[in-house]
Amino acid sequence: MRGNSLVVMLTCCVAAPGMAQTIVPAPTPTSPVPAAVTPLTPSQIIPGTNAVPPAPPIAPPPAPPARLDKLSPLGIKPDWLRLQSFHQTMTRVEFEAAMRDFYSDGSPMTPPWKMEPDGVVIQTGDPIKPEVRIAFSSRAESPLPSMRTWRRASEMPPLKGRPPLSDVHIAIDPGHIGGGYAQIEERYLSFAPGEAIQEGTLTLTTAQVLAERLKALGAYVSLVRDRLDPVTELRPSDLITPARQLLIESGFPQPQENYNGLTGDAKLLTVQWQSEKLFYRVSEIHARAKKVNTSIKPDVVLCLHYNAEAWGDATAPQFSPMSHMHVIVNGCYAPIELAQQDVRFEMFNRLFSRMHEEELPLAEAIASGMRSATELPAYVYTTNNARHVGTNAYIYARNLLANRIYECPVVYLEPFVMNHEETYRRLLLGHYLGRTLVAGRLQTSAIEDYVRGVVKGVLAYYQKRRPL
Repeated sequence: MRGNSLVVMLTCCVAAPGMAQTIVPAPTPTSPVPAAVTPLTPSQIIPGTNAVPPAPPIAPPPAPPARLDKLSPLGIKPDWLRLQSFHQTMTRVEFEAAMRDFYSDGSPMTPPWKMEPDGVVIQTGDPIKPEVRIAFSSRAESPLPSMRTWRRASEMPPLKGRPPLSDVHIAIDPGHIGGGYAQIEERYLSFAPGEAIQEGTLTLTTAQVLAERLKALGAYVSLVRDRLDPVTELRPSDLITPARQLLIESGFPQPQENYNGLTGDAKLLTVQWQSEKLFYRVSEIHARAKKVNTSIKPDVVLCLHYNAEAWGDATAPQFSPMSHMHVIVNGCYAPIELAQQDVRFEMFNRLFSRMHEEELPLAEAIASGMRSATELPAYVYTTNNARHVGTNAYIYARNLLANRIYECPVVYLEPFVMNHEETYRRLLLGHYLGRTLVAGRLQTSAIEDYVRGVVKGVLAYYQKRRPL
């Protein structure tokens, strides 16, 4: 049982949409504690001697304080002084509403911060400056636009007859990598020799078509990834040491190096598999975040993905009977995630920046456009790593690496199920206009439906909220 539980910690379930992961250390094995033994008195040893009262029991030592200095895999130590710029920019009521409606997962555990009548004191995990205090404002007052690089729709210049998306800078992030990396990132799907789809290739094609449509409406568009290559300069071979250390810290002191001939849990617990995962799921997203935050600096990021249900053995995959859709905004932080200081900092940075105030209504508009274009039903989470937010059945809050460390509003899209048979057949055909015969009936391109839905939602949002 111990091995199985640790495997769950070291990988993410392929059936869970979004493919987010949280790697956590295994619990320290403990041995049964022997019952306390009361020492014998002299009268018990030699009858007739005077009895000596037994010594009082020794109190157990206090439990060590929780470690709050740890970082997430490949995480960067945060500059907690950055939060000082949010002094008196948010009321206590606003803070508590944001935490309740977006960022909390509802856990009863005591968080690593404490509320005061006029502020919040956050534990940093830094021994030099163990706490940072952010004072609340007595009235609602958003941070000045100069404190961030992105703009709300309401802050855009008036259109004055120009195209409806003029001045809006949209970054499109095609999920995954594709090409020669599709198989190691487990985003390669084939049901017959000579045919296959790759999520990274599909998202890039979708991004390229979407970019042209948005540009035609006046938007300035940047692609975070514009080819079938990683953005990160690191490769799995560069990540052997952190991968091995991760396994050791998770309770496997002598992990196997390679997964040749291994399957299932045994494969997941190898240094090779963990180094590949750090490459395409962690290092790659950090590299994209650096590009987004320091170079592109958009008003919003659209993360494009295609969903999948568990398909079993990659050499003999199984079709899913269902296809569905959902849209993700940032939130729903678990206590075990908030124990990591970089995650904790990034959550507070998003909260005080009020990214959720722009993210949710934009996501709702895009979800409505996608629902109209694809006619897909809403996906329903059965796990506790996501929660409904707002009133739209398609919208969930979830803490993913990309929607956490991109320092602007992020809308994360998960339409279609790639291993749904009809969807798979449509995706094999790529992007096309009009209709063609698929599964016995004339159907549009799934990629075209995706693009039309996003464009419809983005256009509706900015037409409603920006100055004319």
